[in-house]
Amino acid sequence: MSSAEGLKFTIHPHPNATPAARRAELMADPAFGRVATDHMVVVKYKDGVGWHDAEVLPRGPITLDPSAAVLHYAQEIFEGMKAFRTKDGGAAIFRPEANARRFRASAERMAMPQIPEELFLEAVNQLVRADRDWIPEGENASLYIRPFMFANDAFLGVKPASEYLFMVIASPVGAYFSAGAVTVWVSETYTRAAPGGTGAAKCGGNYAASLLAQAEAKAQGCDQVVFLDAVKHTDVEEMGGMNVFFVFEDGSLVTPPLSGTILPGITRDSVITLAREKGLTVREEAYSIEQWLADARSGRMTEAFACGTAAAISPIGVVKTREGEARIGSGTAAGQITGALRTALVDTQRGRSADAHGWVSQVF
Repeated sequence: MSSAEGLKFTIHPHPNATPAARRAELMADPAFGRVATDHMVVVKYKDGVGWHDAEVLPRGPITLDPSAAVLHYAQEIFEGMKAFRTKDGGAAIFRPEANARRFRASAERMAMPQIPEELFLEAVNQLVRADRDWIPEGENASLYIRPFMFANDAFLGVKPASEYLFMVIASPVGAYFSAGAVTVWVSETYTRAAPGGTGAAKCGGNYAASLLAQAEAKAQGCDQVVFLDAVKHTDVEEMGGMNVFFVFEDGSLVTPPLSGTILPGITRDSVITLAREKGLTVREEAYSIEQWLADARSGRMTEAFACGTAAAISPIGVVKTREGEARIGSGTAAGQITGALRTALVDTQRGRSADAHGWVSQVF
């Protein structure tokens, strides 16, 4: 049973909410994901009962039995989305329906119950309403929203759990990367996902598997890691937490195809749409690391960028491998097309341009 028809949220306002002055201090320059808002949303699921006990609560610790299934078999999924402060002082969320659909797809892949999209959206809206004052102002500022679900059934058998918690928390954030272009390291030791695996699901295990490769990138003086395909170890797939695009001298763009091993990024999809509206050709096709290096060195590739909810669109200035490195464009700043796409994306998110696709959802 998974119906959430008629499910109402019980609101428990925080009795000691953060004072305005302290909140402003915390929001002045928050490290990404380190500052928490006052509330959280919790909705429970149990086989035979369905979704129940939807609550907005003061944010606080949760209690788990030591044999909770998530701790042993990693049944866990999550989403990342942002709310922005609008010109009139309101709040808007970018493409939450797409997050809801992807969350359901991740749940299906991980043998978890699929939360109805309307319940997912209402849970997110409830948290934004409760913590609206935590949405920061500023060009790179937003409220990062983290819906997630995990198995809290207490058992040690290897099977899908029968009980789950769906939760939503939030954090005011600034820019994910510092200003300028990022440097990326191509991992030839580790792979992120393989055909038939969980690469297209937004589950914690994928990110845990990327951490050692990310540490390798940091040791090489790079900001992010780039993964190659798990079969041939030649084709670029995605970065540690972002999709990647390449821009060529004829103005066309290439991005790796969604083959089941790459997360179908919502920002990725938005970029493809915005680029095509600008008359640019976008190809979703395999692209090898050898070709990347050759095209960057020859000048055929003029720009490259990473994209995702956290980073929006960030230019890639240098790509490094064990055999050498190559600079893309100036190596230090966004190129013309990267900059234009970022402006189009951010202006839509913040309500500065017409929302031709109905991507922006107002929270009242």
